[in-house]
Parts: sequence; C-alpha cells; structure tokens
Amino acid sequence: MRIARFVHSAGMSFGVVEGETGAGETALTVAEISGHPFGEIQFTGQRWALADVRLLSPILPSKVVCVGRNYADHAAEVGDAPPPEPLLFLKPTTSVIGHGDLIRRPPQSQRVDHEAELAVVIGTPGARRVDHRGAAKAIFGYTCANDVTARDLQQLDGQWTRAKSFDSFCPLGPWIVTGVDMTDVEVRCEVGEEVRQLARTKDMIFDVPTIISYISHVMTLLPGDVVLTGTPGGIGPLADGETVTVTIEGIGSLVNRVVSLA
Repeated sequence: MRIARFVHSAGMSFGVVEGETGAGETALTVAEISGHPFGEIQFTGQRWALADVRLLSPILPSKVVCVGRNYADHAAEVGDAPPPEPLLFLKPTTSVIGHGDLIRRPPQSQRVDHEAELAVVIGTPGARRVDHRGAAKAIFGYTCANDVTARDLQQLDGQWTRAKSFDSFCPLGPWIVTGVDMTDVEVRCEVGEEVRQLARTKDMIFDVPTIISYISHVMTLLPGDVVLTGTPGGIGPLADGETVTVTIEGIGSLVNRVVSLA
C-alpha cells in the first residue's frame, strides 16, 4: 500500500495511491482516508487524479533520526572507517519538505550535497528498548529521503547539526510504502541525467532492525517518526537550478529542484 499526504480542492488529507506506477503519474489516483493512516484504514469515498493534487511530505514526524556512515564506500570517501556501532544524529522537523518542493541552498554554504537514503517510518506507539524482533514490528513503512548536507559547514564545525539542519534539507516522499521487504533493493541518486549514487540496501553496515533497536535504547520512537538509514558512496554538490532525483526500488522517485537563497 502507498500512503500519501496531499493537498486537494477541499483541504489536506492522507490517502492511498492507486494504480500501476509504471503507467505514469497521470494513470494514478489517490483515495482519501479518514484521519491518520496508523490505525484501521477507512476510505471516505473521495478520489482525485494524482496529477490534480499536490503531494506533501508523506508524514510530519516528531523527530528525524539519522545514521551516518552506514555504507563502507561512503565512510571511505569522507576519509573515515566504518563505525563500530550506529552513528546517530538528528535533523529538525523544520527541515522536512515533500516531493516537488524546492531545496534551498543557504548563503552560508558554498557546497551543498545530496545524500540518497532509505527512510523508515515508525508505526508502533512508544517503541522503547525493543529487540530485533520488536524493531521489525515497529516499522510502518518506507519512503525515499535526501539527507541534504552543507558539506563545507560540516567540516568547518567539526559536528553536524548546522550542516544538516537548514530548512528544506530533508526531502521525503513521494509516499510511504507498506508491506514491502527493503533488505535488498536499489538506491539511486541522479542529478539531471547523471547517476551520482547507485547501491543496494544489502550493503548497509547495520540493517534496519539493528538501527531501530539501537535508537530505541537511546530514545523512544513514536508513530510517524522517521529514521534515515545512511547514504552510499557518490555524494556530490548541488548547483542552483539542478534537479535531484532519489529513486528506491519498490517505492518510487523523490524529485526536488535546487535554488539558491539570496
């Protein structure tokens, strides 16, 4: 099931995206559901063509928890060894944007990078100190993410908060996919027509249940919280006017254009 959050002629809703993705966006519809998607799905009977609505970030989390250097090739390209345990950091919820929204390069940075990532959406209330099995049960679904990073500020500051936290630095979308196995799927990032990142999730150092269990022993994960699982090698800069596309097999493509703030 594909769960979207969208704006339509009557307001804002969650809905289920229907139709075959390969047929193109014009062949897809979105069926409105009542309330949020974490309980029993109840349809309202309202449907729109996907092309006639505006997709938002599929969820507004209470927090975005990220894992750094979770692919060996990325750790190597930034000059670090793979970490012995998951390396955690946070992105503020104000950094979250959706499919089609603009990534805004701040004037403080001269190098803003893309980082394509598989994102996990939590569905269980109060996932706290869960084991491997409990971590798997806590997963509601998955979406695409771009952990946009001001690389020069990350290096300058010696820690990651400012570099990861600018408004628009956490694109998510286009929707959440539930009931899928993401242990070995392709993660791809394209800037324009150039493939910059290409890997498979099986190459992650720490798998998804391990990450969720580890985080839950630090902080309680709530329904709607988002966990970014790390980026593969191939990070690179984004220039004004470029379009960056994060595609994850079995989910879809998250597309955002880059603009510079004055």
